[in-house]
Amino acid sequence: MAFAITLHILFAVIWVGGMFFAVVALRPVAATTLKPPQRLALWAGTFGKFFPWVWAAVVILPATGYWLIYGVFEGIENAGLHVQIMQVTGWIMIVIFLHIYFAPFQRFKKAVAARRWPSAAVQLAQIRMLVGINLVLGLITTVIATGGRYLGDFWFAVD
Repeated sequence: MAFAITLHILFAVIWVGGMFFAVVALRPVAATTLKPPQRLALWAGTFGKFFPWVWAAVVILPATGYWLIYGVFEGIENAGLHVQIMQVTGWIMIVIFLHIYFAPFQRFKKAVAARRWPSAAVQLAQIRMLVGINLVLGLITTVIATGGRYLGDFWFAVD
């Protein structure tokens, strides 16, 4: 179980941390210092390096998650609400990433390769919006996962 939880946390940190870096640090600097051709090429290269890691997370997170659900809790019915929520938000994030990868990212790569900067910018805007949604979901999932059952005590305490 230690191996499964370690991999699970590691790949959650890689995915959510990568999105946080992209949204909070890289985007504002790139937007203010680079002209569109350089900025769009930077994003194409960044996505090319980051998305293989997201693909690994898309495989490893559900695999280790269900390993833990069935190994620790002996079934989904015995897992706490925080695990149920984590499962739902995780699958939503995966579906959003799959859409990003197979739709706007493919159009974005083609537009950048063809130097169609306005078209690439439109696709990047869509990717940025969807990554923003995934980042919020990832942060919420992190809070729920790390707070676990203790959050229920916090939110539903009656004094």
